[in-house]
Amino acid sequence: MMRSTSGTVAVVVSVLSRPSLWPVAVRQMFRLAPNGWWRRWPFLPVPAGDYMQFRLETQYGSPSGQPEAPRPDDVLDYLRWCRDWERTDGK
Repeated sequence: MMRSTSGTVAVVVSVLSRPSLWPVAVRQMFRLAPNGWWRRWPFLPVPAGDYMQFRLETQYGSPSGQPEAPRPDDVLDYLRWCRDWERTDGK
């Protein structure tokens, strides 16, 4: 599955414009990164492609109807949910 660069940029911009979500975004980025991410190109803590494909399919339905990248509003909702979960005893 090829990820959409413009979709990824839109997600990054939407998160960067909300400083209150930065801490949870960084925590989630490292939680979702595969072990040893620093040893493989592109040397960034990004989730594995098969994990992202699974998450997109479970979020949006069948593979034929899913976007190539998460939608910014959905990512923001997810980060807010993570933040709220961490505020409970769900750490």
